[in-house]
Amino acid sequence: MKIYSTLHIGEFHTNHCEDFLINEQITSNQRLVAVLDGCTMAKESVFASMLYGKILRNIAKNAFYQEFIVSNKISLKMTLKSVIQELIIETVKIKNQLGLEINELLSTVILGVIDTDTSAAEFITVGDGLIYKDGDIYEYEQDDKPDYLGYHLSEDFETWYKNQDQTLSISNFTDLSLCTDGIYTFKNLESKNKQKPESEIIQYLLSDTEHKEYDNFLDRKIRFLKDQEQHVVTDDLAIIRIIHTL
Repeated sequence: MKIYSTLHIGEFHTNHCEDFLINEQITSNQRLVAVLDGCTMAKESVFASMLYGKILRNIAKNAFYQEFIVSNKISLKMTLKSVIQELIIETVKIKNQLGLEINELLSTVILGVIDTDTSAAEFITVGDGLIYKDGDIYEYEQDDKPDYLGYHLSEDFETWYKNQDQTLSISNFTDLSLCTDGIYTFKNLESKNKQKPESEIIQYLLSDTEHKEYDNFLDRKIRFLKDQEQHVVTDDLAIIRIIHTL
């Protein structure tokens, strides 16, 4: 199993990339992956996605170390639920310690746990974005008014989690990707009549496997789109792509 990732600041952004991503070992046979997109209209929008990402990274590291002490295998579903619950708990602690406001904690998140032995995965999406699995596309579109995890920090976790409908169970995947909604923002700024359709961009980035032997596989693709096809990503973009290799 080979995992590629790319993180790009959008052409229309000048200071910071508001997206973030993580790819961490969480148990001996599970990986924690996430792409996050800070709210542009929020206060210091880059902060929330980075904060959530760093908390998730720490959760994964602690769980991985703990596995060596207590050998207790749990399912992907339970791992995912435990991680997002701990993310909320740790975020609330930091919010209180730093006196943060809700509009400083607005970020979408696609969070997943992957079984590297069985090529199965569990996902939850809070907000918008896209998951791709072997030709099937799961789009989460909320009409430019995405839900944000920061809105739910004070809610009863069990009730909130039970009501989540943007969950996805995947088995036996060969090619799996998760990405922020920047995937929809490639534009040919030089010639509008040569604009490629979204479906073609998605196929090229998330399905085409040419040059997958390179670690910077996705970066090369985005550079090709810019240099050869005059298509630049105008919003920030985070992609994680997992290809099962035999």
